[in-house]
Amino acid sequence: MMRFVFLFLVVLNAAAQEVDADLLAVKSRMDAITAFNVDLQLDVDVSFINMPTKYAKMVYQKGKPTKFESTDFVMLPKRGLDFSLQQLFEYPFITVDRGEELRQGVSLKAVNVIPTDKRADFAIATLLLDTRLERVVESEINTKKNGTYVVVFNYDKESEILPDMVHVNFEIERIKIPLNYMGKGAEVDKTELKADGVKTGKIILKMTNYDIKTSL
Repeated sequence: MMRFVFLFLVVLNAAAQEVDADLLAVKSRMDAITAFNVDLQLDVDVSFINMPTKYAKMVYQKGKPTKFESTDFVMLPKRGLDFSLQQLFEYPFITVDRGEELRQGVSLKAVNVIPTDKRADFAIATLLLDTRLERVVESEINTKKNGTYVVVFNYDKESEILPDMVHVNFEIERIKIPLNYMGKGAEVDKTELKADGVKTGKIILKMTNYDIKTSL
């Protein structure tokens, strides 16, 4: 009897360590992207911040830090700009199938990503996958030091793997946005900023003129 229980636990543990096949399919498409650059339009939706639209160019090369080129420097949450999910898959992880969720009438697969290496800078992430089109539609990432990010990806065409618009929702106090580095023309209501309570904000990114290179 004890041997049976031991074998059952071994099998159960092995099954729990498997990485979700649908997530691997999405990751495979992402991994095929070796480089891309894209023009960014950025708007901030925060009650106490008045900031004009900003523009920049984003340059990505696989395995290297993402770069930004702009005449008006803007500090951005890195999680919202990790379109390739490179940071999420940097260290070993396991996954848990969390069933299905509906978004705009579309059934999406919910998968928890849990890092098994303490060097990872997040505790858990939940990804909503369009398994038919093999891409991520939404992610919620609970970081260890910078609060929680909820990122919604919008795509213009079914064939696209990279988004045309991204909404990044975050907690203001936890990520400590460096307001002095938001660029020219930004105004901040410091009274509201210093008020008690956790504040939320949103960054809206619009991407145009993609130049994508893949290994396919």
